[in-house]
Amino acid sequence: MNQIGILLIVLAYLVITGYLGYVGYRRTKTTTDYLLAGREAHPYVMAMSYGATFISTSAIVGFGGAAALFGMSLLWLTFLNIFVGIFIAFVFFGHRTRAMGYNLDSHTLPELLGKRFQSRFIQIFSGIVIFLFMPIYTAAVLMGAAQFLVVNLGMNYETALFIFSAIVAIYVVMGGLKGVMYADAFQGTIMFLGMIFLLVLTYVKLGGVVNAHESLYQLNPKIVEIMGAAGHRGFTHFPAFGSNLWWTVLSTIILGVGIGVLAQPQLVVRFMTVRSSRELNRATLVGGIFILAMTGVAFVVGPLSNVYFFRTMGQISFLAANKNVDAIIPLFIQSAMPAWFNVLFLVTLFAAAMSTMSSQYHTHGYRPE
Repeated sequence: MNQIGILLIVLAYLVITGYLGYVGYRRTKTTTDYLLAGREAHPYVMAMSYGATFISTSAIVGFGGAAALFGMSLLWLTFLNIFVGIFIAFVFFGHRTRAMGYNLDSHTLPELLGKRFQSRFIQIFSGIVIFLFMPIYTAAVLMGAAQFLVVNLGMNYETALFIFSAIVAIYVVMGGLKGVMYADAFQGTIMFLGMIFLLVLTYVKLGGVVNAHESLYQLNPKIVEIMGAAGHRGFTHFPAFGSNLWWTVLSTIILGVGIGVLAQPQLVVRFMTVRSSRELNRATLVGGIFILAMTGVAFVVGPLSNVYFFRTMGQISFLAANKNVDAIIPLFIQSAMPAWFNVLFLVTLFAAAMSTMSSQYHTHGYRPE
């Protein structure tokens, strides 16, 4: 597909996103509407907004590339993402957060903490922490998103940075959390479809499920030869217990990312957007399926990319991408997937970046009163 076609598809996506922000603006009348979507978000919208905010481009590209290097062991992160990030978060934290937020008439996480513990200091301190450190995360996502425009549309980096940040800022400021969540649900749906297509096309390309995984198993000696001293036991095995690689995969990636989700204010506030515990229960299943499709697919396709690169280039993914983990998934998409999917995946990454950024932008709207 030529550059004009890609540009038209991206523009169509941005127009729909902008329209959803406008819908949020039309339906926003009060502070509660702006900060908490009126406490009447549909379970599907809430779950997709939570999931799309949870999953950024780093989860798909960065951790997908890490899975290509470390193997199927990263699927334990998918388990923790679902068990901790969805089940425990929704069932044990979500219900209490929603109830306390409603009873205390809180609209932000700092306000909730301040009223719950009757402490002005806690409210202001938590707001300052968000104000100081959230922009760092936002900047990282923004820079990656702008780079997509540079690579795929040939834009100037500074121009891409301005356009991307301006579009997100406009629909966040205009539509509040309603606009953000409507856009998140749309973006999350695109992400879900994109990852399902990626999984199916990968298995088709590699000759089916059984053939793909058997071929990956046969490549175990290749990675052991390179990283065996560090504890790598193959793409289909967990690193050797107690080795340097074992500690890296377990502590830094699986536990560090899998548990840290409970402390993200842009996710916690989603629990206060639904009307009752019933809606929250219904959202739990949707959120679990979404996270499974996002991280589960990335952590399966990543290792399986080794099979493709070894068949076509005689190298495993890490070497085929010149030892750049972040380049593995984009290189695999560009090399192995049909042209139409390259465009779909581009929009998928746009959706992942914008959904995360919009929620971070909105979280900055801390109310000290």
